[in-house]
Amino acid sequence: MLADAVKLALLLFVAVLAQVAVFTPMELGSGHPDVVLVTLLVTALLRGSIFGAVGGFWAGFLLDVATLGTLGFSSLLLTLAGYWIGRYGETTGADRAHAPFLAVAVVTVLYAIGDVVLRFVVGEPASGRVAAEALPATFVLNLILTAPVYLFCRRLFDRAERARAREAALYG
Repeated sequence: MLADAVKLALLLFVAVLAQVAVFTPMELGSGHPDVVLVTLLVTALLRGSIFGAVGGFWAGFLLDVATLGTLGFSSLLLTLAGYWIGRYGETTGADRAHAPFLAVAVVTVLYAIGDVVLRFVVGEPASGRVAAEALPATFVLNLILTAPVYLFCRRLFDRAERARAREAALYG
């Protein structure tokens, strides 16, 4: 369990570094891929709601610190996303082929909406029009990132996933 937590922390740290250094400056079709969100969702789907929530808080904190954004802003959104996708993975078949794609598709849209709403509530400048223009490109780019990130994370957390599947089989 501790080894998986360390793996998750390092994986999300690398994802935040890649997001800030590579993916955010790269703009494709007015959007950019969100590797932190995709990585968090995939790990939450594989490991569950607690790992998703803690990983979301950690990744959001690192993202806010790295971008000098409002501290806690990304943490709140990513904690909620990680928790709910972790619950989705716990209550349905996380091993289904469509599960990671469905999770990334739904949360990409909800994350964009939550970002605009939370910025409005906090009093920061937020443009729903800019978010709506960037959403289709970000949506497609996140779905493209889903398969390789899922395969990597599944291999990384394979032992834990097999143990969880064995436990679910024992309890029915």
